[in-house]
Amino acid sequence: MKTNIESTDFLKMLPETPGVYEFFDSKGKIIYVGKAKNLKKRVASYFKKNEYENNKTRILVGKIFDIKYIVVESEQDALLLENNLIKKYQPQYNVLLKDDKTFPWICIKNERFPRVFYTRNLIKDKSIYFGPYTSVFMAKTIIEQIKSSYQLRTCKHNLSEQNIKNNRIKPCLEFHIGNCKAPCIGQQEEAEYNLNIEEIKDILKGNIHNVIGFLKKIMKEFAEAYKFEKAQSIKEKLETLEKYQSKSTIVNPSINNVDVYSIINDEDFAYVNFLKVAQGSVVQAHNIEIKKKLSETDEELLLLAIIDISQKFKSIPDEIILPFEIDTEFINHKVIVPKIGDKKKLLELSLRNAKYYRIEHLKLQEKISEKSTNSRLLEVVKADLHLKSLPIHIECFDNSNLQGSNPVASCVVFKNGKPSKTDYRHFNIKTVVQIDDFASMREIVFRRYKRLLDESEPLPQLIVIDGGKGQLSSAVSALKELNIYGKVGILGLAKKLEEIYFPEDKTPLYLNKKSETLKLIQSIRNEAHRFGITFHRLKRSNTLTKSELDNIEGIGEKTREFLMTELKSLANIKQSSLETLTKLIGAKRATLIYSHFHSN
Repeated sequence: MKTNIESTDFLKMLPETPGVYEFFDSKGKIIYVGKAKNLKKRVASYFKKNEYENNKTRILVGKIFDIKYIVVESEQDALLLENNLIKKYQPQYNVLLKDDKTFPWICIKNERFPRVFYTRNLIKDKSIYFGPYTSVFMAKTIIEQIKSSYQLRTCKHNLSEQNIKNNRIKPCLEFHIGNCKAPCIGQQEEAEYNLNIEEIKDILKGNIHNVIGFLKKIMKEFAEAYKFEKAQSIKEKLETLEKYQSKSTIVNPSINNVDVYSIINDEDFAYVNFLKVAQGSVVQAHNIEIKKKLSETDEELLLLAIIDISQKFKSIPDEIILPFEIDTEFINHKVIVPKIGDKKKLLELSLRNAKYYRIEHLKLQEKISEKSTNSRLLEVVKADLHLKSLPIHIECFDNSNLQGSNPVASCVVFKNGKPSKTDYRHFNIKTVVQIDDFASMREIVFRRYKRLLDESEPLPQLIVIDGGKGQLSSAVSALKELNIYGKVGILGLAKKLEEIYFPEDKTPLYLNKKSETLKLIQSIRNEAHRFGITFHRLKRSNTLTKSELDNIEGIGEKTREFLMTELKSLANIKQSSLETLTKLIGAKRATLIYSHFHSN
């Protein structure tokens, strides 16, 4: 499981959406919860070696055994969900979060002529709360927009009918400066005030469209009645509302002890998502996959999933939210199929998670199918070459010394039949003075596996040497010195007839030209040759340029780089006239270079 998490295959299956990820240890315990604007990028960042922020992060990554995630609508939603999950599970590697006072809410107070204000305290007095919001600034901004559109009271007086009738309350400064219509002295009817409160509820729920439609109708009626001041007031309110963009949240304090289920399916499988909502917060998420046997209906499959999940998590909800009606009654459970509102949003969130789970499953199946094909090929290679173990890890060596100069070598690595380019290596020949392919091969094989042994890195199951018996014997000599000969399979591939040589076997093996094994070995050998030639040409080009220009006394590095940039090659520098060089670098340096190349 661990190696699957660290592989690029697993990371590629993660969605590039906001969400929350959970890290589990080998015992299935949550050890860390985090939020992400982009789940794929954030989770992948944990597996970039040697880039950990601190030692604790490195230790955390070492304990990760499994990863799960929940997609959400926005980054703010991810922040809120992360808060809920951390408080519920208190993972070992998360900081200890505070209670709900961490985030502000907007409260519509349960009282006559309700006040609207932001708070960090949720009081169970039948008041209505919206949020939580991710910042005090956001909550205050919304409150200010509401105040600019609606003349609400801010005082804490008890505006009972008796108090108002007996004139026990005097209007405050807010009335005198036009911010309140003074319901405390009977200047505003309760019905009118409550109508404003209903509009504010719709705004905070995000239902601005309905409010705007209603206000436009009222504004038109005022204009037709020549009540232009009132029409203008409504217009200003409309402009404020149209600028305001409601922020959706994934929690609602009025929703408690609710289970949400959604289902999608394809020809062979059904995918069910489960969300647990407690105290107005999503506190748990789970996905299951059901393999179809017959032509089961969505209702049959969903019921199976509900029973399985409710037993597994011992969930006894007051209410179950489903995507469609079912012909089954649950004891002590109310089943609803929401069409609008916050519960509908929860259902949509569940469905989104089910869709991502299905996508992940399909991608995983593709990877499994691909690996199965590769595994079959490697089984064929093992049988054809009489290897002791499956050649999951193959390395191939090639020498390059074109025209007898700049001897270099290359090592390419194939894993599961595919190139692993991050493991490719170049070698400069260090101990061999003259051109000697056999000695060079012995040096690079020795250096390669000496280092792997020193660093406790795994050895390959098969080594391929580009060459015949001479190069193969040199490589075997290096393996014997390292005391690993016989522990690793090794062969040589000669170029002319594509003979395969084995150590201590005088007769080469000839495979059918259409053999899958031969094609794989050839592709590995060709890749090693390409990789080595590229490095050799680069080194040879640098050596030629350096040896020709660096030997001219009085010509510095900047001059050399400038000439190579302007004239593109050493050949063009040699062929340039003294006049051309003088225009580029001046008479003194031009004369030095021209004289060097035209000494005759």
